[in-house]
Amino acid sequence: MMPHLPIRWSFPLAVAALLTPWVQAADWIVLFDGSSTAAWREYRKSEFPAKGWEVVDGTLHVKAGGGAGDLVTRQQFQDFDLEFEWKVSPGANSGVMYRVSETFEAPWHTGPEYQVLDDSKHADGKNPKTSASALYALVASSSEKALRPVGEWNSARIVLRGTQLEHWLNGKKVVALDLDSPETRALIGGSKFKDMARFARETRGHICLQDHGDDVWFRNIRIRPMDSK
Repeated sequence: MMPHLPIRWSFPLAVAALLTPWVQAADWIVLFDGSSTAAWREYRKSEFPAKGWEVVDGTLHVKAGGGAGDLVTRQQFQDFDLEFEWKVSPGANSGVMYRVSETFEAPWHTGPEYQVLDDSKHADGKNPKTSASALYALVASSSEKALRPVGEWNSARIVLRGTQLEHWLNGKKVVALDLDSPETRALIGGSKFKDMARFARETRGHICLQDHGDDVWFRNIRIRPMDSK
């Protein structure tokens, strides 16, 4: 578990005024400290959802069947190192998307996804490209993948600089690629995203936590912007 260290104010003043006392560590911005939801709002809406998402026992929990909708950060990010922990209920499905634009109806029309899943009971777990920690529906995790059992916490990391992407799971790098390489573009062209002109094309956007209708928990969410100078 990462320590709760002091955090720099990186939000607009109107948002910062709502925050509970946060702490700062170097260039890391805490997006969820175990209590405050001030960094988040519902996708394409101005406020945190009134139902479906809750803070419980220091976690950010999306409730099964709660109809909450997806969460996005109030702030947008370009290049970053994102760390978080997650766990799922049996058979559960969720994901973390990044560089999400709100131009379209759903976050996944623009944002690539780090898959969050119970590989053992969800059907997506049978396909390496849709299993936990994969670049959803595009690239499977490597043989380094070591997923913990359902109900236990997994540590995750997403690193994105320019078009260079990495997914990490429990201390191991499991995905590494160039989002704009001919190989990746060919994969996208043969996928469900082929008709989405802005998918994986945004250079800046929101971090998104997906509500897929299942019980999923997140905690210790922090991000270090690495925007090129």
